[in-house]
Amino acid sequence: MSDLVMSRMSGEGVRPGTRARRLAGATWRLVGLMIARSRERQVLASLDRRMLRDIGITPEQAGREARKRFWEV
Repeated sequence: MSDLVMSRMSGEGVRPGTRARRLAGATWRLVGLMIARSRERQVLASLDRRMLRDIGITPEQAGREARKRFWEV
């Protein structure tokens, strides 16, 4: 491997705080995803049979999805 690749892999030459900023950014994106997932499941739970039929989901499927915890995919 080149010296540049090896230095990047070992963290050499990376400005202080860069890893922390990347980690913080990734953490906030994950939190945002979990919040969005929770809201979407709440909306799904509120749909009536006609609306569920329009999007091709049975009430049972909607119920299963709505009962999942925000961290479950």
